Amino acid sequence: MSIESIDPATGDTLHTYPNTTPEAARTAIERCHQAHLGWRLTSFAERAAAMRRAAGILRDQSDRFARLMAEEMGKPLAAGRSEAEKCAWVCDYYAEHAEGFLAPEEISTDARRSLVTFRPLGVVLAVMPWNFPFWQVFRFAAPALMAGNGGVLKHASNVPGCALAIEKIFADAGFPEGLFTTLLIGGKEVEEVLENPRIVAATLTGSSPAGRAVAAKAGSLLKKTVLELGGSDPYVVLEDADLEEAVEACVTSRLINSGQSCIAAKRFIVVDAVRDAFVEAFVERMKQAVMGDPTEEGTDIGPMARVDLRDELHEQVTKSVAAGARCLLGGEVPDGPGAFYPPTVLVDVGPGMPAYDEELFGPVAAIIAAPDERAALRIANDTDFGLGAAVFTRDLERGERVATEGLDAGCCFVNAFVKSDPRLPFGGIKQSGYGRELAAFGIREFVNVKTVYVA
Repeated sequence: MSIESIDPATGDTLHTYPNTTPEAARTAIERCHQAHLGWRLTSFAERAAAMRRAAGILRDQSDRFARLMAEEMGKPLAAGRSEAEKCAWVCDYYAEHAEGFLAPEEISTDARRSLVTFRPLGVVLAVMPWNFPFWQVFRFAAPALMAGNGGVLKHASNVPGCALAIEKIFADAGFPEGLFTTLLIGGKEVEEVLENPRIVAATLTGSSPAGRAVAAKAGSLLKKTVLELGGSDPYVVLEDADLEEAVEACVTSRLINSGQSCIAAKRFIVVDAVRDAFVEAFVERMKQAVMGDPTEEGTDIGPMARVDLRDELHEQVTKSVAAGARCLLGGEVPDGPGAFYPPTVLVDVGPGMPAYDEELFGPVAAIIAAPDERAALRIANDTDFGLGAAVFTRDLERGERVATEGLDAGCCFVNAFVKSDPRLPFGGIKQSGYGRELAAFGIREFVNVKTVYVA
């Protein structure tokens, strides 16, 4: 058995990797566990030094990593370099703050001394997606390793080169041998890995069905999980919004990573008073995006990661149009090789259409009209997902109220597109998952919150 790395821009096979056998996987997990036993006893200063070296490698080799991402999943080079830099940022962030986040907390009780400590759990399994093949891994690995845990990575099968490159970064940075290890296995093998007694917890970023499967298995084994799943993020544009600012943020968000992001804007809910002006400006701005070879400078949108994903997206578009939506831009599969799909704008979108009810994981925007703020919020929350959301208004107090009280999501932004930031907790509600990554909340997900009572 083997795993192939296929260039989504051409369909050519780049490299073939042998699968990790069950025996080799068990050996790697045991090696990770043994490395963790020593690593958990190291000082934060020692861990931070290795993590900063990892950040340096990411920055020094960002061009190489960007090309690898472009070749394996179609990310434009500029976006790949930015992703490598963001990974370096999260490494530096936890190198600086982990000790403070996990410092013991004294509690006043009737004891001589009582305190809460935060101790590592052990080996954590990470099941990661292809769309941000470096960032998704590092935003888990940086806090997990700084907390004293070990990490076992099961990456998406179409980015094996990225998975192995990340493993090498940690090795070259001086982390103990085997503390962070990659298993080249398929989705069907995840259950067996979860059953390994050395695996104490799991984190998954991916689809809701994948999240349910991993959560069910982990739950049966009483192993903790953190899930970051899909999203159908609503962006609400109110009548007093700065339309130029709103359109720029909305288009930028919709086209991030060629539209293949859980927190990319998916549904644009625009009040009637500014709907026509917004649609006109939005379509014109979408037209400016350059689609092409992701390895060429100046490309804004590369191919989607796989042809089957492109075809599923196109089917969602055609079904929505058949149900009454109008396509103002794009909506046609281009001739030629590769998994390309053009920037597409749908209007007159309503319930019962895939563009309204489902996540559109590609460069397709669904614009939905609403008479007023109240209706816009009802539409925004009319989804099974709850990852990110945004509102645009010149009234900042109004915007903060809508973000705080009106929108049902884990991350709500005012006059800006939703993005992850090491300094802020990240995660969703409803079918978008549970638990939090990043900030102090993220590093405390995979630790033993231990009470110590001294009588």
